[in-house]
Amino acid sequence: MQLKDQKILITGADGFIGSHLTEECVRRGLNVKAFVYYNSFNSWGWLDHSSPDILEQLEVFAGDIRDPFGVKEAMKGCDLVLHLAALIAIPYSYHSPSSYVDTNIQGTLNVVQAARELGVQKVVQTSTSEVYGTAQFVPITEDHPLRGQSPYSASKIGADQIAQSFHSSFETPVAVIRPFNTYGPRQSMRAVIPTIIGQISAGAKRIRLGSLSPTRDFNFIEDTVNGFLTVAESDNSVGEVINIGSNYEISIGDTVRLISEVMNTEVEIEQEDVRLRPDQSEVERLWASNEKAEKLTGWKPDYAGKEGLRRGLEKTAEWFSLPDNLKLYKTNTYNV
Repeated sequence: MQLKDQKILITGADGFIGSHLTEECVRRGLNVKAFVYYNSFNSWGWLDHSSPDILEQLEVFAGDIRDPFGVKEAMKGCDLVLHLAALIAIPYSYHSPSSYVDTNIQGTLNVVQAARELGVQKVVQTSTSEVYGTAQFVPITEDHPLRGQSPYSASKIGADQIAQSFHSSFETPVAVIRPFNTYGPRQSMRAVIPTIIGQISAGAKRIRLGSLSPTRDFNFIEDTVNGFLTVAESDNSVGEVINIGSNYEISIGDTVRLISEVMNTEVEIEQEDVRLRPDQSEVERLWASNEKAEKLTGWKPDYAGKEGLRRGLEKTAEWFSLPDNLKLYKTNTYNV
């Protein structure tokens, strides 16, 4: 699929990954419609911070992914849908699980049903490494069993299965992209890397965190964005689930130490119970195999290994350290 010939709808374009993806599509000269969450403030989320030359080339549709009528209206005339709209905070899913079913599962159903009815050429469904649960083997391939250890991850498993079922049942052209832990500028303080960097940038010497032992496969936002576009463009991705990961594992504790080096500071860690997941809900180990992504689509991470992570953290810390960016966050508050 030649993306320059397509009208592209990006749901969740107002979010962290979605805004970066939207901007990169515009920079590449692609025809993009951004689906943002309707609100009375007429806020377009992170797109409000995009440069004027990006915004003037962008069509914006304000709606709600839970509403099938609005979703179908937004998708009219579109050839490709990059579906990122979702609720993603794991702690929030513990006390409001129904909203995750409505947004993540029903929202995905709305997208693939409209795609089927409108004859959309391709849908890229956004998954998450959380669907694997704690790794039963590493590196984690796409054949790893799925285990919903939180209402959030369970809802994403459901969303993925809905999308895949439409490919199996109706030949709807669906590809599932499964990014591991993306980080970078604009990420919410609900994520661990912005939490660490944000507290340090605000002058804290004691960093408040949850568990330090779990490992993650962190991916810089530029690699994740390139993964979306590569999967979207590749004809080989239809009907497939594809991991996007760095194939590098690091613990949260070691991540703190690496960030401290990058930011040239020393910090102490204070563990807060409120930041801990329930024992059976914590995903203890994530480490991606990206062999299938390279084999099917040619995608490879530019920020791979410890040195790649260091380069990505340097860029992230630089962005969060700017006063105009840091003031957008509440670094002294636990973000559920």
